[in-house]
Amino acid sequence: MAVTGWHRSTWVEVNRANIRANIENERRHLPENVDLLAVVKADAYGHGMLEVAQVAKDAGARGFCVAILDEALALREAGFDELVLVMGAVPLEYAKLAAEKQISVTVFDVDWLRRLPELGTSLRIHLKVDTGMGRLGVRSLDAVRDVEDEIAKRQDVVFEGIFTHFATADQLETSYFEKQLGCFKEVVASLKERPAIVHCANSAAALLQNQRDFDAVRFGISMYGLTPSSEIAPVLPFTLRPALSFYTEIVQVKELMAGDCVSYGATYEAESQEWVATLPVGYADGFIRAYSGFEVSIDGERMPVIGRVCMDQCIIRLPRHYPIGTKVTLIGEPNTADEAARHLGTINYEVTCLISERVPKKYIL
Repeated sequence: MAVTGWHRSTWVEVNRANIRANIENERRHLPENVDLLAVVKADAYGHGMLEVAQVAKDAGARGFCVAILDEALALREAGFDELVLVMGAVPLEYAKLAAEKQISVTVFDVDWLRRLPELGTSLRIHLKVDTGMGRLGVRSLDAVRDVEDEIAKRQDVVFEGIFTHFATADQLETSYFEKQLGCFKEVVASLKERPAIVHCANSAAALLQNQRDFDAVRFGISMYGLTPSSEIAPVLPFTLRPALSFYTEIVQVKELMAGDCVSYGATYEAESQEWVATLPVGYADGFIRAYSGFEVSIDGERMPVIGRVCMDQCIIRLPRHYPIGTKVTLIGEPNTADEAARHLGTINYEVTCLISERVPKKYIL
């Protein structure tokens, strides 16, 4: 469902100034010769892809990284003509479309190139090297050589870039990271001709590791002001500014007496007189059932979600009566995305990505 307008009292606020500051701080942190590619996949981690892309462009990002071709096409249709790299698999039948739209695609298997039909226009490719993530990518120097040989046979393929992805860059213990980095450098050194864009750093590596040997970094989670992991938070080179807040408003307040129950399964029973409020947000909005017990806040004062979270609504326990329309912070300050992640047993990436399309976004500053 595409939402146009704003017709409900649950919404997300995205702070453009904070995204801009995170990018500008990272650019100052990087060597002058290293470009920043803004990772805007998954609707910019729930922040809104097109709006974030514009902020990133204005802040000096050279291009964008996405996961699927449809995301890249949306950027092109919105008028972005910068480099756009699809980091996931692109089916062969859509390679010509990618080429026509000047979208860069990831190659991780020489057979994909061998089966690629004649395109009639140049396709830009980035070779993905699996140095230890175990996901997409070629895994040997021989496989890299095979890709180079296949590219050399074609007039319609441009070897634009090569990259890898680190599995443990967000950890203080760096032995596995160093192993992957060494492997990638060996691959790059073995190339017959170095492509224009050699990149390996995600947010964690871009923040913590020197990038002087490379041409670009892929700045994702930290562009949105979120730390790649709590482990490295104390050693970050600058303060990240979270960009997303998730709000709703009280739509009904009730007084419960001892023995009264709320929500499905009657799993919550009041032990004495108390006030509760119904909020118009539920798991269909990305405020999933596991948020039961999480503390949201009103004017900085915390109060728990009680009973089971429903599809479209949930209930919180109040310390006192509040008027209808009172603003409630679901994610923000003081109940941050990191706190939500700890409660859910997940990572902050998932917290913001969970927020569904039907929640309208308001852009501020």
